[in-house]
Amino acid sequence: MDAAANFYNTYSSTFALLGVGLCGWQLIKLICYILKAVRSFLLAPLLNLGLQPKKLGSWAVVTGATDGIGKAYAIALAKKGANIVLISRTASKLDAVAEEISAVANVQTKCITADFSGGVDIYGSIYKDLEGLDIGILINNVGMSYEYPEYLHQVPNRDETFDRMLHINIFSVTFMTTMILPQMVAKRKGAIVNIGSASCFGFPLLTVYAASKAYVDSFSKNLAVEYADKGITVQSIYPFLVSTKMSRTKPNFTAPPAQKFADSALSTLGLEPATTGYFAHWLLGSIYHELLPFGMMMKLSYSMCQGVRAKALKKIAAKKK
Repeated sequence: MDAAANFYNTYSSTFALLGVGLCGWQLIKLICYILKAVRSFLLAPLLNLGLQPKKLGSWAVVTGATDGIGKAYAIALAKKGANIVLISRTASKLDAVAEEISAVANVQTKCITADFSGGVDIYGSIYKDLEGLDIGILINNVGMSYEYPEYLHQVPNRDETFDRMLHINIFSVTFMTTMILPQMVAKRKGAIVNIGSASCFGFPLLTVYAASKAYVDSFSKNLAVEYADKGITVQSIYPFLVSTKMSRTKPNFTAPPAQKFADSALSTLGLEPATTGYFAHWLLGSIYHELLPFGMMMKLSYSMCQGVRAKALKKIAAKKK
């Protein structure tokens, strides 16, 4: 005991300084974290601090462009003066979005019909349709989730569902990026935005979807470093709920309309390599991913999905009656 007391008395001032230093470092990190959010979600849209699409190239390519976040990004980019290539599987919906863009912006549009669940054979045709275009921005948005949260072995039509999901969520990001990167490298400018999901940090009962979005996030972060010295910006977007047909969520403070979300997320391009894209989602992420221990976060996600699953199964049972 005497030895321990002597040791403490000898080094107590050193321990005190170390404690003050650690607290100060954590305070500095917190202040920087908050200031980054102020820059991204308050100053960036007001002062146009992010990358300007027209300076990167004449055209922007958007996959999954007929609904939700993809359509909203297409409209937001068109308003900033970029010509838009719309890629989705339904020709009539593509034409409708093209007309909507023409009504709000004096830009060109080009529609490409492609089903991203169809395997790698579709990319040769897309490549031919994109030849000759000066592409400055690629928005990899097309995605597919579960019909409702479910245990892995009980997902309806799971083999077909997972095959389509992996082609849409993983193959599309990979092959569209590798298709367009060479011309960006050649001119030493361009931006690639990959739309993921906050579920990438873990979401039981949406296991395959969450894992596919973890791929999108990891792919984006590695690519951002790999091509930073080649003048190419790569951004990972991992939003929480956005009010879209896929989420089936009504607009509210934490689930903004798709257009509001896309406008906010686009303003952060060039400022944040990885972001939730929206202020309310930044708040959620700060609590959910930064403050909560991982185990507690996973249990909370699991509990939320169990509730959604129970409601979905009740509806299915009611329809069968």
